[in-house]
Amino acid sequence: MKEGIGNIFQNETKYFREPYSPGDLERQNKIEQLKEKVVDKLISLPQPDRENGQPLWKVINKRRSIREFVKKPVSLQALSQILWAAQGVSLKAGEFYLQTTPSAGALYPIETYISVQAVEGLSPGIYHFLPKTQALRMKYEGNFSQVLADAALNQDFLAEASFVLLWTAVFERTKWKYGERGFRYVYLDAGHIAQNAALAAVSLGLASCPVAAFFDDEINSLLGINPGKETIIYLEAVGWKK
Repeated sequence: MKEGIGNIFQNETKYFREPYSPGDLERQNKIEQLKEKVVDKLISLPQPDRENGQPLWKVINKRRSIREFVKKPVSLQALSQILWAAQGVSLKAGEFYLQTTPSAGALYPIETYISVQAVEGLSPGIYHFLPKTQALRMKYEGNFSQVLADAALNQDFLAEASFVLLWTAVFERTKWKYGERGFRYVYLDAGHIAQNAALAAVSLGLASCPVAAFFDDEINSLLGINPGKETIIYLEAVGWKK
């Protein structure tokens, strides 16, 4: 079967390190060593506040991309609030769970992972957000902050953030209905989600910075996902402004 233009575009726009680049084997070994502690633990999150918060216009006006963080813990409540704003369930209609951000056909092709680096009540590690139950599933325990920063073209501020949101795309969720045009819709979904997360961070007195420059294959390996079915498309660092 002929490969679709969307898949070609996605693959042709990846960043790759030079073959046999310095430290390549060491980087991969470090990732694998960190991932040796596999965890499958479900953690319920505090219920999000749907009524209070700063006025919307004030929050929009204050949003900036911040690249300097003080590495100190944020509360579990704050993490839960940001995750709900980004991709939480705002309405259950029959069998449908409608989320806080728009999605073409309500197909929700974006998955949210979190590199927890300094969150009260959570061990550092890689987590997967489950919107329907407002919960986290811990995948790997350990501090992945520097490995993540290295995989994002050595943007060290990612290692200083309290946590980093990692958004992956499952393109087939949208492509089955919209074909190759579905790629456009998936990218739009990610933008809606990232903006909601950024505004929620401001409302809580936190700072954020979205990141689109990274080595795709290294992040996919870090998350332990199959890039033939799911791939990283966006990151966002969140923490206390320096």
